[in-house]
Amino acid sequence: MSSSGSGVIVELHRNSSNWVKVVDEIVKLERKIFPKHESLARSFDDEMRKKNSGLLYVEVDREVVAYVMYSWPSSLYASITKLAVKENCRRLGHGEALLKAAIQKCRTRNVHRITLHVDPLRTPAMNLYKKYGFQVDNLIEGYYSSDRNAYRMYLDFDAD
Repeated sequence: MSSSGSGVIVELHRNSSNWVKVVDEIVKLERKIFPKHESLARSFDDEMRKKNSGLLYVEVDREVVAYVMYSWPSSLYASITKLAVKENCRRLGHGEALLKAAIQKCRTRNVHRITLHVDPLRTPAMNLYKKYGFQVDNLIEGYYSSDRNAYRMYLDFDAD
């Protein structure tokens, strides 16, 4: 556990006693933040039970206010699949703290690259990723929907 602003970063483990409560809160956030076709709300529990995946969340006053999901499909790279902050808790450092923690978690897997996708119109997210060294790989047209594109971004680590 580490601190994020006035919140605490917690790693969700499959055998956590609060699994159901945390997953329920995250599913509610998913439904509020993401359009239906981008939301993992219906498959969230299944996503989290995948072997090579992890989830960190920020808790403030025993409420989940932000989360990041990541996975490492191979030993070469990892993906940050979701990073979301509750609307009234944005610009407090929670997203940045989670991004930093997720990068550290992925690094412990000795991956060479972390990838993610982001809507080019989400300027705060783009700025945050660039601040941590992510670079735009390319534009993927129609990634989110027929009229919403995404940048694929990556962060490479030097081979030790």
